[in-house]
Amino acid sequence: MIPTSFLLLFALLGSSKALTILPPVEAETAQQKPVVAHFMVGNTYPYTVNNWLYDIKLAASKGIDGFALNLGRDTWQAARVADAYAAAMSSNTGFKLFLSFDMTSLPCASPDDAGALQSYIRSYYAHPNQFRYAGLPLVSTFAGENCRFGRGSLDDAWASAVKPAGGMPVYFLPSFFVDPASFSGLPVMDGAFSWNSGWPMGNYAANFSMDTTYVSNLGGRSYMAAMSPWFFTHYGRDTYNKNWIFRFDDWLVVERWEQLLQHRDQVALVEIITWNDYGESHYIGPIDGAQPNSQSWVNGFEHQPWLDLLQYYIQAFKTGSFPPISRDRVFLWARLYPAGADAPDPVGRPDGWTYTQDILWGTVFLTAPADVTLSCGPSVKTMRVAAGVTKVMLPLVATCDVQAKVVRTNKVVVDHKPQGFRFRTDPPSYNFNAFVSAS
Repeated sequence: MIPTSFLLLFALLGSSKALTILPPVEAETAQQKPVVAHFMVGNTYPYTVNNWLYDIKLAASKGIDGFALNLGRDTWQAARVADAYAAAMSSNTGFKLFLSFDMTSLPCASPDDAGALQSYIRSYYAHPNQFRYAGLPLVSTFAGENCRFGRGSLDDAWASAVKPAGGMPVYFLPSFFVDPASFSGLPVMDGAFSWNSGWPMGNYAANFSMDTTYVSNLGGRSYMAAMSPWFFTHYGRDTYNKNWIFRFDDWLVVERWEQLLQHRDQVALVEIITWNDYGESHYIGPIDGAQPNSQSWVNGFEHQPWLDLLQYYIQAFKTGSFPPISRDRVFLWARLYPAGADAPDPVGRPDGWTYTQDILWGTVFLTAPADVTLSCGPSVKTMRVAAGVTKVMLPLVATCDVQAKVVRTNKVVVDHKPQGFRFRTDPPSYNFNAFVSAS
């Protein structure tokens, strides 16, 4: 099961950014705020409790507070959810879980369908590792705006499913793909999750406009924002018929965090999209479990090096203060093939392929000023970089191997030559996934 991200078209805004240094977060905004990651239960068919335990411990070590368990209609998923809660309890990490009903998969036409959701909620309502917000178990969705559960209105429908009379109260933060202007007529919501805020919905740099629209229409209710490092899906018409990118240029993974930090007072929670959705290429966890026929663009494209980069921003968002830079590091990511090059691929180029440039994106963490050199074949750039966190980039123009060097007082302190990070001008397929590395 793979959820399809619904397109919301917004006006073209913003422009690409050059080399910049991250601004500080004001200390007076310091207040602990949760960060969770979306987890596709549908990709865990072969999982055991030990698989869950590994993922939970890894996520917790990077500052992630919990997983939003994306649940579909497969009957076996109930057992995997039970394993997840058991693993969380045995992990001794304080890691939490909550249910995120995937309504592009689950049925929602009848009162019995609502009862099935209630049964899930009851099963984990009092679990010690149930994620709670404002003292109540958090419940979310992917979609659900077309559900009625045998009721007349959307609000009545979801009240019957998650807040029935005499039922167990929950904190309901759905991701409905509706006009935010309709939120005033949906009192069943305790807030909203904006799934598509994780990426620009057109050919423009990331901005906070969609978030602002949500916040202004929630009337003080809680806003859960999305952040995502990437988006590429490449299914042909004979399978899921999903073949497009969302714009991920201009250091999206960093830019999005910067915007969330700048508007931290408006954002109650952040949900990272995703831990393990391989089909849409925005996974940050290990490549494990059962891929949804995405091996051709996922295998060999590890994203875990992003986790340490995310950890820095997660801590800043949760606490309101950036952690100190304790060592020099370089984080790099790019597509491995030119966007405009032809490939022997029957699926064809993804929609939106003109949104992306052939550029190596990077972020440098420095304990003190240094000279940073990025190189790939004939493309070489050396720059003086200040202490702190700095965004860097390098055009990719020819078949080459990526390298980054950090030199301070004539001494090489970082020499990063990531294995497999080779840009090729002769792509074997239209693979727009990211190759990610960290020194």
